[in-house]
Amino acid sequence: MSKIIFITGASRGFGKLWAEALLQRGDKVVATARDLSTLNSLAAKYGDNILPLKLDVNDRVAGFKAIARAKEHFGRIDVLINNAGYGLFGAIEETTEKEARDQMETNFFGLLWLSQAVLPIMREQGHGHIIQLSSVLGLISRPVLGLYAASKFAVEGLSESLAAEMKGFGINVSIIEPAGFDTEWGSSSAARTVAMAEYNDVKANHQAGIPPDFRGDANGTIDAVLKLIDSENPPLRLLLGKYANMLVKKEYVGRNTEWDSWLETTLAAQGK
Repeated sequence: MSKIIFITGASRGFGKLWAEALLQRGDKVVATARDLSTLNSLAAKYGDNILPLKLDVNDRVAGFKAIARAKEHFGRIDVLINNAGYGLFGAIEETTEKEARDQMETNFFGLLWLSQAVLPIMREQGHGHIIQLSSVLGLISRPVLGLYAASKFAVEGLSESLAAEMKGFGINVSIIEPAGFDTEWGSSSAARTVAMAEYNDVKANHQAGIPPDFRGDANGTIDAVLKLIDSENPPLRLLLGKYANMLVKKEYVGRNTEWDSWLETTLAAQGK
């Protein structure tokens, strides 16, 4: 049976790619974007199977209205994919208050508002699947992407709690954690701070880019996302790509080594 899927940030990148893949296989899609014209090609091709909606996810009221409109139009919402977001590149000291707040508003609060809006519908249905687009940088962090990582760390914590809260309602929560794909994330979709010369060396040392054999084709994520959506028992977390897998595994080996090296101090802190 076809699914009703609400996906934010469908104007480009993963969002547009996944929206079209879902439409191609016969699902019905509510696709949102800040600029509605970016969805014209999908609307022209898929007709009544797509409901294009203009939405800035930072606007909580608009988010609730969009979810209500989707429910009214298609009768239910089976899957919410919180995909909208962007990367802020820059050192912590370089980051202005507005840049920091804007990053959190879109990547974290926008996702929170849409999740809150869809929960009553999914609880009433007795089923649903909320898929949150995080990043490998929701599990580890790197220089020059601190605010982006902070927003995705927040997504991880929120979503893990939400998954536990939803267990009794028949609602699944999954977090997608990609890394190293050929989307616009690091180019036209990115925001950048005003550079300070003091951080030139830091940036030079940490912006060498992804090794060619670790860079993934975004089209390769389609089957993984469809499998996740169709799973009766979906995972809480799904890494996407060789680069994500390599980085996380390496990071956690290092963390365990460090924790073990301080184990005596850790246990002594118990006090008894």
